[in-house]
Amino acid sequence: MSKEFTIVVLAKQVPDTRNVGKDAMTPEGTVNRAALPAIFNPEDMNALEQALRIKDKFPGSKVLILTMGPFRAAEIIREGYFRGTDGGVLLTDRRFAGADTLATSYAISQAVKKLNPDIIVAGRQAIDGDTAQVGPQVAEKLNIPQVTYAEEITDINESKVTVLRRLERGIEVVTSTLPCLITVHATAAPCRPRNAKMLLKYKYARTANEEKDPANEGKYAIGTDEKPYLKIQEWTVDDVGGDENSYGFAGSPTKVKKVENIVFKAKESKVLTGSDADIDSLIGELMANHEIG
Repeated sequence: MSKEFTIVVLAKQVPDTRNVGKDAMTPEGTVNRAALPAIFNPEDMNALEQALRIKDKFPGSKVLILTMGPFRAAEIIREGYFRGTDGGVLLTDRRFAGADTLATSYAISQAVKKLNPDIIVAGRQAIDGDTAQVGPQVAEKLNIPQVTYAEEITDINESKVTVLRRLERGIEVVTSTLPCLITVHATAAPCRPRNAKMLLKYKYARTANEEKDPANEGKYAIGTDEKPYLKIQEWTVDDVGGDENSYGFAGSPTKVKKVENIVFKAKESKVLTGSDADIDSLIGELMANHEIG
């Protein structure tokens, strides 16, 4: 009998920073999330495809999405359902708010302990932060091996996984024991499209808070009590346990002291020679204008 794996995909709903317009930033220098559409983080989609391929190869395996955010982030879990996942958990609690990567990874690691997966996959980084820190930090908190920059999971069995990594100057094939955490590079295979049958089955999947929201009154003809597979789990700080001071703003040592908006404007052209003096002058001007450095 073949092994049945439990795979957790760490995913994030992010503002679409690839299509930034003039209203993308607030006067305070923060991202104006209302002005940008919320999307499934692109590299997390690559990670989801790797998880679904394991499920294809080993029938009976389960793929679960774990995400953290406000109620609307449940859309990430629905998108997973549409592509073949088996469920998901939304970490949502005001006490999670204001989290930097350290507090975020602590919350996620606490939730992962409850899910007890064989393997965890995540995108290399999120497009709204570009830190590439959360995945590795989760692995450290769980005290399990990690493989980063993965392009393909080439083999997996009950005790180990083989991964092809895409590095700056080539590729590398590594083997890790299980359980382990893998972060997936953007060069990995794109995620499969939505499945029409899954879309029809799960389009009304929702969390308890979504079902209670007055804005959704009349939207759902059938309750989750009648069709429990439509119920998306929500976990709070109380559900995942741990040190409450390690969550949210309280558990975030990163402090932003100043945010500066840089607006690039066209200027007059310059003709430079190849002399060291001209090059030094150009670099100095670019650094003074915050265009580099």
